[in-house]
Amino acid sequence: MKLATLRDGSRDGQLVVVSRDLTIAHHASHIASRLQQALDDWGFIAPQLDDLYVTLNEGRARHAYAFDPAQCLAPLPRAYQWADGSAYVNHVELVRRARGAEMPQSFWTDPLMYQGGSDDLLGPMEDIVCADEAWGIDFEAEVAVVTDDVPMGTAAAAAGAHVRLVMLVNDVSLRNLIPPELAKGFGFFQSKPATAFSPVAVTPDELGEAWDGRKLNLPLVVHWNGERVGSAHAGTDMVFDFPQLIAHAARTRNLRAGSIVGSGTVSNKDASRGYSCIAEKRALEMIADSKPSTEFMKYGDRVRIEMFDGAGRSIFGAIDQTVAAAGRR
Repeated sequence: MKLATLRDGSRDGQLVVVSRDLTIAHHASHIASRLQQALDDWGFIAPQLDDLYVTLNEGRARHAYAFDPAQCLAPLPRAYQWADGSAYVNHVELVRRARGAEMPQSFWTDPLMYQGGSDDLLGPMEDIVCADEAWGIDFEAEVAVVTDDVPMGTAAAAAGAHVRLVMLVNDVSLRNLIPPELAKGFGFFQSKPATAFSPVAVTPDELGEAWDGRKLNLPLVVHWNGERVGSAHAGTDMVFDFPQLIAHAARTRNLRAGSIVGSGTVSNKDASRGYSCIAEKRALEMIADSKPSTEFMKYGDRVRIEMFDGAGRSIFGAIDQTVAAAGRR
């Protein structure tokens, strides 16, 4: 099934069920008012939401209405946890190689992960607000999963069973703030502003054969100012799959229902598939020409991130954001 959260004037919005073709929706308040409520009692609530989903797709829902992604908050506008991995080690290797840094061998066997801000997650069409273009505004197209309760110490072999939903992500980075932050030895903070998510979150069964229980095996399409710049395949070159990332996050702590775990920037060794973030494009330019020629995003720039099924139908809807100056939203 496909679930979304619509604006209703509250912080956490209103849970709705969305049709498979993303054209109509139905309020789910008689079942659960918020997505977090559904995740907290998934075994009881999910079957009821699925019944509504079937009714909606069969055209029998009496109070269905046109679905408008512009009215969406993030599926989870506030989450208990947002932990982002770096599963596509090719991306890390390219960025490090471009600046002449050696790639530690452990990066191929032990996932990188940071804990992002989860108290203010953006809807799919909310602006990327930034106070200064000089901070190096970059998009990062990713895939993420939402878990139920994951006990501390859960092994990767069992972690996949805890995936409840799948979403798309724009994990915005302020690239020019990253080096001084990392030099402090405490990781990302100011260099990682609010993250945006796709209009809908979908259950894994909705993805069919594209979801193998570990990876989402489809291209992730990125347009920047109307130009298609990337279609990296999310299932190719993913060194650490989602069960491995979940197990890594849960090694020393419990993950509570509603935890979001990201894949990191989707990246392929085949450069002809384009790029999912500007930093990777600049890294390739540095390697080839000893200097980057592609600039980071400017005010007014627009990024669109979307994934399509084998028939060319949008699965999650699009993240479609414009960069705006602070105070000019």
